[in-house]
Amino acid sequence: MNRRVFFAPVLVLMLVAIGGRFTLDRAGFPDLAWVDLRVIGLAAALAVLVVDIARRPALDLAAPRREGWLIAAVLFFLYQIASGLWAPSASRVGPQTLDLVLMAGLTVAFYLYAIGDPASVVRTTFWLFYLAGIVFALAAIFINGPGEQGRYSAFGGGPNVFVRIQILGIIAAIALFLHHRRWWTLAPVPLFLLAAVLSGSRAGLLAGAAVGAVALLRLRHRLRAAPVVAAGVGLVVAAAIAWQFAPPAFTSLFEERFVEQTVQDHYLSDRTSIWQAAGKLAVEHPVVGTGLDGFYGTIGINQGVEYPHNYLLGVAAEGGLIGIALLATTIVLWAGTVRGARGSGLAVAAAVFVALSSLFSGDYYDARLAWLFAALAAAAAVVPSRKLVLT
Repeated sequence: MNRRVFFAPVLVLMLVAIGGRFTLDRAGFPDLAWVDLRVIGLAAALAVLVVDIARRPALDLAAPRREGWLIAAVLFFLYQIASGLWAPSASRVGPQTLDLVLMAGLTVAFYLYAIGDPASVVRTTFWLFYLAGIVFALAAIFINGPGEQGRYSAFGGGPNVFVRIQILGIIAAIALFLHHRRWWTLAPVPLFLLAAVLSGSRAGLLAGAAVGAVALLRLRHRLRAAPVVAAGVGLVVAAAIAWQFAPPAFTSLFEERFVEQTVQDHYLSDRTSIWQAAGKLAVEHPVVGTGLDGFYGTIGINQGVEYPHNYLLGVAAEGGLIGIALLATTIVLWAGTVRGARGSGLAVAAAVFVALSSLFSGDYYDARLAWLFAALAAAAAVVPSRKLVLT
């Protein structure tokens, strides 16, 4: 099959998106801490993307594409950046602005790339997340090991980002199986599940379970009993074997994090108090909010809390009703674009999963994968293809 788009843009964009914040001081060059590899990577991706767009065959524009969501998203990002003008003096406006510029750039670039050939880009994206899930899981278990809290992650990232890559690996495995109809594509799923549990991220696992339950409910009429039972038995057997032969550190993490802290002690990592503080800020500054990073500049700097750990509360506290209205408009227009579109189902599931996870942990930039998959799903919806069978 002749590809209509280059492979290089998606590879670089994915490296930037998955890599997170990476400056050269983390690679052992403290004097070059100002060099942000995300900026270099995005600039390189955009350069190749321009060449790619210039040499593509023209798209059929007989029917107008529904891209209002993208315009609303760009306006939302611009408003967040502009809100730095009225942010408290202690706010970290510069780094937060860079994060938002990069996230907006990733979203727009990935959409422009994907509309060139959605079928190829969807499959390539899922392949890259499939491979990334394997690499991150193996690195966490055999190289990085448990952190101070006994929770696993890889390559310097946090457990809450690590669990997202593992759950996205599961979604990618399912997508590849639906396309290729090869059972071996599901082989890493037990590894992804084990690594996700070892992350200790209760919110990530809950969000993954919720998205999985809705997906199964929607596909219930298309599922055959024998494969479902076989998959269930296989997962149970794999879990039993893993529990039986797992090192004590594995079992102790599960017992402490999920049984003792969650079930017995109802420990929520102080999330409720953080959310209450963010909600109070939103009420006190209802129209335009406290400004970019205003939560940290007003509350976090005194309490040692970096951000609200809830994307919507963060937008409400720092962007007010205007920020919430722009975000809500983006979501509604995007939902209308992807609704019922053939081939965008699992990309939608991936976007929703990361979005749900962002309601419990992470800052604005940690939600970048939700925006990336939202762009992918929208591209698959507005440029339909018979070759796109991932539903």
